[in-house]
Amino acid sequence: MTAQETLNNVEKALDEIRPFLMSDGGNIKLLSIEETIVKVQLEGACTGCSVNQMTLKNGVEATIKKYAPHIEEVINVA
Repeated sequence: MTAQETLNNVEKALDEIRPFLMSDGGNIKLLSIEETIVKVQLEGACTGCSVNQMTLKNGVEATIKKYAPHIEEVINVA
């Protein structure tokens, strides 16, 4: 998978999960993709949410891996 394909797939994954985050007053922004690590920034209500790490791993990371299986980790950069 090329870097552009990875970017497109990660964006598709974020577009899939973004409505769920927005329904709770949050959002997510893609900051960078470095090899097999995706860096994002949780925004809005997601920044102070007590379960944001669970959302990041079980929701965001799982969805990104569905679209780009070679991604190993998603990190929230506060």
